[in-house]
Amino acid sequence: MILQAILANKPAGYIAVPPDMRISDVIAVLAEKHIGAVLVVGPQDDLVGILSERDVVRSLSVRAAATLYLTAAELMTPNPATASRATTVEEAMELMTNGRFRHLPVLEDGGLIGLVSIGDVVKARIDHQKYEVETLRTYVAGGV
Repeated sequence: MILQAILANKPAGYIAVPPDMRISDVIAVLAEKHIGAVLVVGPQDDLVGILSERDVVRSLSVRAAATLYLTAAELMTPNPATASRATTVEEAMELMTNGRFRHLPVLEDGGLIGLVSIGDVVKARIDHQKYEVETLRTYVAGGV
């Protein structure tokens, strides 16, 4: 299974913020959309970074309330790992596990087309395994 299949089952697009947005406003976007990360994009919709709830919490532990006045560019992870539509679910899981991150931007021809989360990837893997198990049960039972 490839990431294209996951993207096809998600609403089109992604949630993004500009690099100069204040963290207080980024937090509002995260809360309003019920998401754990936003993509940080430049003026031509070019991916410049990713900013997660974890980034905010880590900064709060060091900078306290001053965190709220920082910009997305100051807290984001610049140049995040990315994938393509053709990246397999297994490859995405390996990238996320080894890199210790939970969100993976998806690019096509250098342009941003979506974002998959570890939850998306795990759900796809579980759904695929359920399908394989049911197919094998049907085969073994003689109901090919």
